[in-house]
Amino acid sequence: MMELFAYDHIIAGFLVLIIGFVFHFIGQLISLIDWKIAVHLKIAERKLLSEYKDYEQGMAMADVLIGWTYLFIGVGLILGTPWSFKLAWVPGIIFIYHSLSFWFWSRKQEQKGHKYRSTLGKTGWFLMNLLSGISIILVAW
Repeated sequence: MMELFAYDHIIAGFLVLIIGFVFHFIGQLISLIDWKIAVHLKIAERKLLSEYKDYEQGMAMADVLIGWTYLFIGVGLILGTPWSFKLAWVPGIIFIYHSLSFWFWSRKQEQKGHKYRSTLGKTGWFLMNLLSGISIILVAW
């Protein structure tokens, strides 16, 4: 397998572990277990409308159901196991999906007068997920 650059699989593995396992899995698990703690830790928005909260909890459940696999994929990438490169497509595509859905969902919220995040926070979360997803897919390629 051709490398993009030296140790690219290790960097991709850490991206999967940090963004996928820690942020998407553990963060969303906290949101499902106790919303108030998630708000206190700034994982969840404080003044979220109830119709948005239902959506957020649905997304949290989806992240928790798939997110536990990120631990194995991330460790596999760090170790350079062949199976992890095949499985890395899953978080890569999900991170890109997360970035795009978050960007457009946030924009719709703002158009309706509900701004929950700063422009810098929104752009940072969007870019972190998008660039990580693209990087992981390139390494998996």
